[in-house]
Amino acid sequence: MDLKPGLSALVTGGASGIGKAVALALSEKGLFVTIVDFSEQRRNQLLNLLEKNIQKFYPDQKHPPAMFIKCDVTNEVEIASAFEKHVVMYKGLDICINCAGTSSHLPFHAIATAGIKSWKHVLDINLNAVINCTALAIQAMNASKKPGVIINFASAAGLYPFYSDAIYSASKGGVVMFTRSLAPYKRKGIRINVLCPEFVQTEMGSKMDRKFVDLVGGFLPMEMVIAGVFELINDESKAGCCLWISNRRGMEYWPTPIEQRKYLVNQLKPRTGHVYDPNSKIELPHSFEKVVVHTISHNFRSATKIIRVPLSLPIKPDYVLVKNLYIGVNASDVNFSSGRYFSGNRKEIASKLPFDIGFEGVGLVASVGDSVHNLKVGSSVAFLSYNSYSEFLMVPSKNIIPIAKPEPEVVAMLTSGLTASISLERSGRMGSGEVVLVTAAAGGTGQFAVQLSKLAGNKVIATCGGEKKAALLKSLGADRVIDYRKENVKEVLKKEYPKGVDVIYESVGGDMFKLCIDALAIYGHLILIGMMSQYQGEHGWMPLNYTGLCEKLLNKSQTVAGFLLNQYGHLWKQHLDKLINLVSKGKLKVALDPRKFIGVGSIADAVEYLHSGKSIGKVIVCMDPTFSQPSSNL
Repeated sequence: MDLKPGLSALVTGGASGIGKAVALALSEKGLFVTIVDFSEQRRNQLLNLLEKNIQKFYPDQKHPPAMFIKCDVTNEVEIASAFEKHVVMYKGLDICINCAGTSSHLPFHAIATAGIKSWKHVLDINLNAVINCTALAIQAMNASKKPGVIINFASAAGLYPFYSDAIYSASKGGVVMFTRSLAPYKRKGIRINVLCPEFVQTEMGSKMDRKFVDLVGGFLPMEMVIAGVFELINDESKAGCCLWISNRRGMEYWPTPIEQRKYLVNQLKPRTGHVYDPNSKIELPHSFEKVVVHTISHNFRSATKIIRVPLSLPIKPDYVLVKNLYIGVNASDVNFSSGRYFSGNRKEIASKLPFDIGFEGVGLVASVGDSVHNLKVGSSVAFLSYNSYSEFLMVPSKNIIPIAKPEPEVVAMLTSGLTASISLERSGRMGSGEVVLVTAAAGGTGQFAVQLSKLAGNKVIATCGGEKKAALLKSLGADRVIDYRKENVKEVLKKEYPKGVDVIYESVGGDMFKLCIDALAIYGHLILIGMMSQYQGEHGWMPLNYTGLCEKLLNKSQTVAGFLLNQYGHLWKQHLDKLINLVSKGKLKVALDPRKFIGVGSIADAVEYLHSGKSIGKVIVCMDPTFSQPSSNL
C-alpha cells in the first residue's frame, strides 16, 4: 500500500511511546489519524501536532484531520464504538496499528502469589485486546471493500524467553503466532503483520534494567521502529510476516526460510485439501473472484481491481467452464492493462472498460456446453484465453487443450514455451550448427529458447543479470553465459563472436535491441518477441527510434521478425505436445520461480515481482490453495 494523503489510520495506545511516534509519522504523510488511548493527559498537545502535520496537505479540510478517543481497549463496547466513529468520520479504515500494551515488571513467583488479576490484566491488554481490535479492523475493511493493512505490535520477548516477565513474554508470543496465522487474509486484500522491536526508550522501556538493555545493544532508535512500520505497510508481499528489529541484527524477518522448512511440509497442501482425481465432481460456486482492468494504465496494480461476480449458467453451447488451478504471469500483462493490444485511440479503448485480463492457465473442466462432446467434467485442460486471472472462467472449446494432469509446469509451456518453440521454427528459421543468442535467458520464455536451441544442435549464448540466473542457464546447457552485471555484453560478443550471431531471440528491447542488431551476422535472423525494458516507462510502452536500422538490415541481408503468439493458434496443440513429450523424456527442463503466489489477491504482487528483475524461471500463481497432487511426472 502506498502511503499517500487521504488514507486513514487508527492507532491504539497512540498517546505515548511507540504508538505516538507511529501516529505522528503517519500524519506527516498526510493520513487522517485516530488516536485510541486510555490516558487523556497529552490529548490536546498531541492533537495539535497531528492536525498541524495533516493540514499541510488539506488546509481546507472540513472534518477533523485527527481524532482522540478515550478508550479502554479491553472494554469491548468502548473499542467497538471507537472503530465505528473512525469509519463514519473517514469513510472507512485503511490502516490499523494495534500498539496498546503493558507489562507487569514482576517475576513470575511474585505475580503468581498476587493472584489471577495481576497477570490477567496483562493478557487482556497485550493479547485479548489485540485479537479483538484485529477482528474489528477486518470487519471495517471488508465493509468498505478496499485493501487494508493491520500491524500488531508484539516484542522480541515474543520470539525468545523474557525471564524477568514471563506473562509479558507469553502475551507477546501469542500476538506473534496469532498474527502469523492470519496470512490467508491477504486473499481478501487485507495484509496483517506483526512487529517485534527489542527495547525502545519509552516510558515502559525505561523501567528495564539498563545493564540488560546494554547487553543486547542498547535502546533501539525510534526511527528504526518507524522504518519497520513503513516497510510492512508498503511491501505488498508481506502478509502474516513477523519483523524482528534489534540493534544487533537490524531488521530481520522471523522465522528464516531454514526454520520454516522444519515445519512446512507442503505450502500448497492444507489439511482440508484434495488430491487430484480426474473423476471428482467440482462444486460450482454462486460467485467467484477475478481481476479486471478498470482504468487504462501501465501500472498494473492501479489499473486493476478484484471483483466478485455471479456464476452465470447455463453455459453457452460451445463453451467450457474451467476451474482455474494455476496461471502464468507475463511481462506483457502491463501492455494489456495499458490498452496496447487494442486498436483505436485512448477514448475508444477506455470505452471497453472494465475488461478481463490474463493470458494462460491450467485447470479442471467444471461444466461444458451442450455442443461440447470431447471434454468431460473433471478432465484436465490448458488454455490460452484473455480472462485467465479468475477463479472460474468461460473458455471457447476451440481454445481448450486437453492435458494429462493440471501441473504448473504446463503453464510455463503455454505462452512462454509455445512462443519459444514456434518462433524459433517459423520466424527464426533455426537450423543446426548455428550460433544462437538468447536475451533475458533465465526468464519464463528464455529458458525454453536456450534448451530448444541446444537440442537442435546449436551453440547458445545466454544473457542474464545475477549469479543465480547464470547458474540456472549453465545447468540448462548454455555454452556461454554473459552476466551483464559482471561483463559488458557488447564487448564479449565483439571479442568472442567476431563473425556475429546467426539467430537472436530478443525480448528486452531498447539498448539491448540495438546491441543485438549490431551483433547479427550476415543472413542472420532476429526474432523480436517483446520489449520488456520499454513496458514500464513513465507513460507506458513508448515506441523508440532505431536510426539506420533499414540500412543495416539491407547491408547484411538480415531479417528482423516480430512474433505474437495469438496469431499462431493453429500450431499451439502440436507444439505443446512436442514440449510435453520432451519433458517426459527428460530432454527439456521447466524452471519455475520458487516464490509462492497464492490466490487472486497475489496476482498484482506476482506481476510486480516479475518486473522487478528478481524472478528466475516462470512466475506462477496457484489460484486454489486447497488443491494438491503428487509430484510432477510429465
